[in-house]
Amino acid sequence: MLRAGFDSLLSLAMFLVFTGFAVAALVFAAMAREDAYRAADKQTKKFWLIILGVNLVLNLLLPMLFLQIAGVIAAIVFMVDVRPALAQVSGGGRGSRGGGSSSDGPYGPYNGGR
Repeated sequence: MLRAGFDSLLSLAMFLVFTGFAVAALVFAAMAREDAYRAADKQTKKFWLIILGVNLVLNLLLPMLFLQIAGVIAAIVFMVDVRPALAQVSGGGRGSRGGGSSSDGPYGPYNGGR
């Protein structure tokens, strides 16, 4: 009985996390400009909206673990690969914000181990 409650709580948590991530990826994909996708040499905006929209619909209507995992992989690819490339060509990358120095690393300024 305790295990059944834990399993249902775990599947609810996974559903919420996967669905929230799908919504976030879809919103970011919709907010980017169409020409940024071409400039970043990624798939078209329409392609990503369809993939991420189908992911969200499947998460809501047919919550099967295999489909959820496939959808979250598509959302991860968008958030890790496509979104930073879109930000780079749209002027939202690190280099265009200004204020950086030559000692800035990928995670912030390097302070020499101090």
